[in-house]
Amino acid sequence: MSRRAGQNPSVRTRFNRTKGVEEYFFQYWVDVPGQEGRQRETEVIGPVRTMTKSEAERKKLEFILNLKVNSNEYKIPSSVTFAHAVKHYREIFAPRMLRQSTFSVADGHLKVHLEADWNEIPVEHIDIDAVNEWIWKKRQTKLSWVTIKNILRTMQRVLSCCSNDKKPPFSQEGLAIPERDKLQMKIESRGAVSFSWSQAKQIAGAVYKLDVDDVLKERYATLFTLASATGLRCAELFALRINDLDFKAGTIRVDESADQRTYIIGPCKNVAAYRTVLLADAEGREALLMLKRFLKGLQTQTSFVFHSKRGTALRETSVLHSVLHPVLRTLGFPQAGMHAFRHGCNRRWELSGMNPAVLRQQMGHSSAVMTARYTGEIPLDKVQEAFSKMELENMDVIGKRPRRASSRLVVYNQQARGMSGRRTMAV
Repeated sequence: MSRRAGQNPSVRTRFNRTKGVEEYFFQYWVDVPGQEGRQRETEVIGPVRTMTKSEAERKKLEFILNLKVNSNEYKIPSSVTFAHAVKHYREIFAPRMLRQSTFSVADGHLKVHLEADWNEIPVEHIDIDAVNEWIWKKRQTKLSWVTIKNILRTMQRVLSCCSNDKKPPFSQEGLAIPERDKLQMKIESRGAVSFSWSQAKQIAGAVYKLDVDDVLKERYATLFTLASATGLRCAELFALRINDLDFKAGTIRVDESADQRTYIIGPCKNVAAYRTVLLADAEGREALLMLKRFLKGLQTQTSFVFHSKRGTALRETSVLHSVLHPVLRTLGFPQAGMHAFRHGCNRRWELSGMNPAVLRQQMGHSSAVMTARYTGEIPLDKVQEAFSKMELENMDVIGKRPRRASSRLVVYNQQARGMSGRRTMAV
């Protein structure tokens, strides 16, 4: 069948033994993805007793028009389906081009959300209209827009890797997301949990009150303090080795990252993540002193700074469930992950007036937009503090301004090369 030849099946009647009624039906041909042949489909119009044959003919024509098999808009299915694209992505593209952690997250999206709904769909039929219909089904299952957009990024990458132009067939700019939901997403992103330096010290202090071994108390208290002072990502902290530390220069080198799914030490997240973090402020110096005490006696330069009993890198899930979350509940702080320390460090450095380019490099961000997002909504006490500084600066400026005489103007007539001139008063 082709869209040039078209089809106009005849309406026939048959007796449905299951329902015990006579009904109108017709049969039509559809192309089979991945095959040169075609298959016959049957469409039941309705019982004979409820409509005439002319009415059944009109319903048949409406169905055929909606199917668009006779129009120029009809696309003969490609031999490549979404399942073929996924196979190419898993076996060829991902092992060569992606980090293990990136592929691990994407594989979860494919197995849980995408393959069941899209595997049999021809790639040519996946457009923005089909995607918009799918995302609303996902919304009914209570998935957030952020999660849906992350899943669609995986879908775009899978479709791009097997296309000729290496571009996805749809753009996320065309997603049918209501304006109120877009606004809500922006508001929620501003409200991400952020631990300040003082809160981080409270968390570290509460760790010492836990009913665990003293070595573990010292390890996790140092970990949380260093996370707040440096702004390092969780994966970067867990991959730190002793030879990455330079206490004399007050720096920490970041050149590795711990994959939190496979627990393999590998490359950093991006190019900007490779950096040397300088700890020259009071918070940084305090964290370095604490770290130096914690590492006292350790000689192996290549061993991890924070490691498990077996000497391997720590696992984030273990740190959260066994230490951080219990401490947060005790202090009455909102539940959050290790990233909240990074957000707090970014905000502290930005409010202190750090140069934006230096701040972006310290944080390991690839763009200034990402750095700005980390600031979030500034707490009211910080806003009040900023206004107080402004008032103090204005008072200092006014205090240094020369006072002007209000009633008299003193005029000095100095003779050439002399300082003992005649002094006159002018009213």
